[in-house]
Amino acid sequence: MRCSDRTPFPAIFFDRPAPEVAPDLIGAWLRIGATAGLITETEAYGANDPASHSFRGPTARNAAMFGPPGHAYVYRSYGVHWCLNVVCRRGEAVLFRALDPQLGLDLMAARRGADRPALLARGPGRLGQALGVTRALDGLRFDQPDLCLSPGETPAVLTGTRIGITRAADLPWRFGWAGSPHLSRRFPATTASAPG
Repeated sequence: MRCSDRTPFPAIFFDRPAPEVAPDLIGAWLRIGATAGLITETEAYGANDPASHSFRGPTARNAAMFGPPGHAYVYRSYGVHWCLNVVCRRGEAVLFRALDPQLGLDLMAARRGADRPALLARGPGRLGQALGVTRALDGLRFDQPDLCLSPGETPAVLTGTRIGITRAADLPWRFGWAGSPHLSRRFPATTASAPG
């Protein structure tokens, strides 16, 4: 089933704390233009989370995080990679860390300069590059034909601590599809939650 054939998640789905939304997005379809795939890894960032861009309040850069739920928040990481998030409750967002590519693989490969599907969208920077993410998506709703999030699979979900941060690094707010080869990094030995 293609993302464009499915009904997008309603805004109310995202109007919850990010740590609740993040695991529920594992297995969901993410589509941007002619490219799409199943989300395999996410990270949650809360309003009172010192690792979150929203922690010190609204700025021009993070304004979308304080907007309506179900909208995109895009930022540039290390001045190189565009990273894609979905806004949850005010000041909270879920970062898309990895994707199992399903549609537009040739286009993703051309953008990435790599043709192995397992490497196309493993990690938030690679995912952004493969899907053609730019700042132009910042603040847009995820319920459009060329920018949508919709229900997909319901896999078992792994939980672990977030990657690449120094503040609140012990929070178990990273989630991944158990057994997927499309993860940015392995999860520590842990018990996966049951699907559904």
